[in-house]
Amino acid sequence: MAKFALLVELKAKPGKESEVEAFLEKEASLVRKEPGTLSWHAAKIEGEPGVYRVFDTFDTEEARDAHLNGEAGQELVDKADELFSPAPKVSKLQVVAQK
Repeated sequence: MAKFALLVELKAKPGKESEVEAFLEKEASLVRKEPGTLSWHAAKIEGEPGVYRVFDTFDTEEARDAHLNGEAGQELVDKADELFSPAPKVSKLQVVAQK
């Protein structure tokens, strides 16, 4: 059962939407290799061009920190200036209920 999560708020720079979506596909392939990441979802907000959210879940804080400090987290930091404005907002969450 997931106890911890992340919510990442992303806004693509104008004209960068297709690059952001390709970037998120690549991120998904990296996250699939992380045993501590229980779920990972990237979504585009309907009716808000260029606005994305990533939501992922973890059993432990250590797994969440490993994800943040791992390859996928580093790629987000490395690509942030190129793809996003404003900078991505990362919120650490504690799961209080789930299905």
